[in-house]
Amino acid sequence: MAARTWLALFIVAFAAAAHAQDSVFIDELTSTEVAALVRAGKTTALVPIGGTEQSGPHIVLGKHNVRARVLGGKIAVALGNALVAPVIAYVPEGSVDPPSAHMRFAGTLTIPEKTFESVLEYAARSLRASGFRDIVFLGDHGGYQRNEQAVAARLDREWSSSPVRVHALVDYYRAAEIAYSKALQARGYTAAEIGTHAGLADTSLALAVDPALVRKAELDSPHADAAHGVRGDPRRASEALGMLGVDAIVRESVAAITRAVKRK
Repeated sequence: MAARTWLALFIVAFAAAAHAQDSVFIDELTSTEVAALVRAGKTTALVPIGGTEQSGPHIVLGKHNVRARVLGGKIAVALGNALVAPVIAYVPEGSVDPPSAHMRFAGTLTIPEKTFESVLEYAARSLRASGFRDIVFLGDHGGYQRNEQAVAARLDREWSSSPVRVHALVDYYRAAEIAYSKALQARGYTAAEIGTHAGLADTSLALAVDPALVRKAELDSPHADAAHGVRGDPRRASEALGMLGVDAIVRESVAAITRAVKRK
C-alpha cells in the first residue's frame, strides 16, 4: 500500500513539473527555463494589465486581473512564440481624496498615472534585459490605454537603433468593445443591455473566463444599477455569450501582434 501511495505521489509531482515546464507564464517557469525558451525563439513577451476595481454587486474586484492573465495565455499559445509576464494589478482608477471614478466604491485600488507608466516602463526594460524582442501591453481596461501608448512611444524612440519594440495593443481592448459587442447585437441583444461596465457583455466574458468571478445570485440584485457601478443589464449573461468575446479578443489580438512584428 505504501509503495503504491508513493508511486501515485511521484506521478502527480512529475505531471505537475511537466505542466509547469510547458507553461507560457513566466512566473510559472524558472530563470533557466525562460532563458532557454527565449533562445529557442519565444522572443515576444505579453504584459497583461488588469486593475482592481468595482464591477457592481455581482463581479469580483479582480475581474480584470484574471481576465488579462487567462486571455494573455490563450494569445500566447495561439502565437506560439510568446511568454506571458505577471499581471499588473495596480493601475489608475481615480483620485483618492476626494474619491473619484471607481474609487467611490469599496475595495478599488488606485495609483497615480506617472507611477503606472513607470511600472510599465520598467516591466518592458526588464523583459528587454531578458532577451525579448517584442514587448506587448495587453490592457484590459479602457482608462489607461493612452498611458500604454505613451510608454510604448517613449521606449520605441529610445530603442530605435535596436531590434526591440514595444507595442500598446489597442486591438485587444477594441475587440472587447467593438467586435464582441457587434456579435452580441447580431444575436438580438440591445446596446443598453450589453452595456459598458458590468452589463451583459462584461458579465458574460467574466463567466467564460472563470465562473467564480461572478456571483450569480446577485445578477437580479436591485443594486445592479448605475448607482452601484453597473452600466448595462447582466441578468441574461452566460458563459456561452462570453465565449464570443474570448474568441474575438484572442483572434484580433493574434492578428494585430503578427502584423506589428512583421512591420519591424
